[in-house]
Amino acid sequence: MIDLKHITRNETLYNLHSHTQFCDGRAQMEAFAAEAVRRGFTHYGFSPHSPVPIISPCNMHRDKVPVYMAEVKRLQDIHGDKIKFYTSMEVDYLGADWGPSHQYFRDLNLDYIIGSVHFIPSQEGELIDIDGRFENFQRKMHEKFHDDIRYVVNKFYDRSIEMVSRGGFDIIGHLDKIVHNASHYSPGIEDEHWYNDRVNELIDAVIESGKSAEINTKAWAEHHRMFPAVRHWSRLKNAGVLMPVNSDAHVPALIDASRSYALDILASI
Repeated sequence: MIDLKHITRNETLYNLHSHTQFCDGRAQMEAFAAEAVRRGFTHYGFSPHSPVPIISPCNMHRDKVPVYMAEVKRLQDIHGDKIKFYTSMEVDYLGADWGPSHQYFRDLNLDYIIGSVHFIPSQEGELIDIDGRFENFQRKMHEKFHDDIRYVVNKFYDRSIEMVSRGGFDIIGHLDKIVHNASHYSPGIEDEHWYNDRVNELIDAVIESGKSAEINTKAWAEHHRMFPAVRHWSRLKNAGVLMPVNSDAHVPALIDASRSYALDILASI
């Protein structure tokens, strides 16, 4: 298992959230490994989107899991004198029947698990991916969610809080990421009282759980957003929540994207 305290407190060069050819990443694991070694990383975690019991082009197929795990071992054998690679997954919480606490993921003996919410049920019960580009989100709002942004936001936080209560993960991924698409759809939503009540309810749950909460820097360069929003970092840090800074890289060139900026902000708190 990974020692998050050691990695986050000793100013090591790390990234614990990345996606490769096994899900929606755009390069082979070997290319990510070579780039991590070239940059002097000492800890690097691969975290493909987990298998899910629904059709999803972004998630790893279950029959590829042994191949993925063998590839991490192969890369560790090649580069082990320079870096520690970790076998992880970003596990999608789909409800009581599938998520980080499911026995399937326990039996994999992963080094750590990132628990995330990307799918929520529509009002008719269909699981819909609400992540990704705003253009797709806007279309789904109309076609799948009856243009009810409060329903979507509330369901995202309901599902996230359920996931935290069930456990099974080590790091909660991009805990308020819904705000990115939601604020495009409904400008100013993150300053509304009801919205802040929901995000704070999730933060309360994370603090109570003792789990770590990543700072996800993926959207900073293009959208000037980090997840969670910087406004929430003080509360999390002052409560003793470990906050690993991850780039959520999908290409090797971005394994360290905006991490130093986030680390500087975190250090100033």
